[in-house]
Amino acid sequence: MDVLASQTPAALGVKGLTKRYGDGTLALHDLDLEVPAGSFFGLLGPNGAGKTTLIGAICNLVRPTAGEISVFGHEGSSMHARRMIGIAEQEPNLDKFLTVFETLLYHGGYYGMAKGEASERAEQMIDAFDLRAKRDVEAPKLSGGMRRRLLLARALLHRPNLVILDEPTAGVDLELRHELWSYIRKLHEQGTTILLTTHYLEEAEALCDEIALISGGRIVARDTATGLKDSHGVGTLEEVYLKTVSSGRIALAEEAART
Repeated sequence: MDVLASQTPAALGVKGLTKRYGDGTLALHDLDLEVPAGSFFGLLGPNGAGKTTLIGAICNLVRPTAGEISVFGHEGSSMHARRMIGIAEQEPNLDKFLTVFETLLYHGGYYGMAKGEASERAEQMIDAFDLRAKRDVEAPKLSGGMRRRLLLARALLHRPNLVILDEPTAGVDLELRHELWSYIRKLHEQGTTILLTTHYLEEAEALCDEIALISGGRIVARDTATGLKDSHGVGTLEEVYLKTVSSGRIALAEEAART
């Protein structure tokens, strides 16, 4: 079993990733990260830690200064790799002139799905996320919770192998949060690799097989929730978080000053 696992390409491989913006801001510094295929992986970190830049680089929205990215063994900027990724962004970026159905249909076309296939899949996602009553409603007229459902439905429409969920339950009520948790768990059970970013530590602990903490543009700790607590000699994930993120910020500030 170990031999077979070692021969399976990682869902996501990041090596030496660095990003310095034009104004001199060092957002990522020599970051390494590997997410095993089939895992439910959590990425935690404060605002400004580099999460958004990292996700942007993985999804070809940000051009790295240096480093390499691979998706299931494929070079990260290749069309094959792009089609294997689905992302539900933190900030809703829905076209205000499109209905729920049209949003999903056009997304399928963007990923090369035939119109008939995209239409059928869109209807499936509408039912899966309880959007049937809002099928022909334009995005601006949806509630915040419904927009979250639509973002996740859109991310999953083209059946990606790696799903990136960027703060998927931010701002939603408790009932919807647990509904989304249930669907995400089922998705993972079906073999989809999930990369979750969240500020809710209890969410990461409840859902994720493994958690990495990012601070100062680097991964500063990684293990199961229990392993992180044990290795840092504390009783809660919150204590681990507070101990690790401060050291990461200091390290990045020192590196930025040197360069």
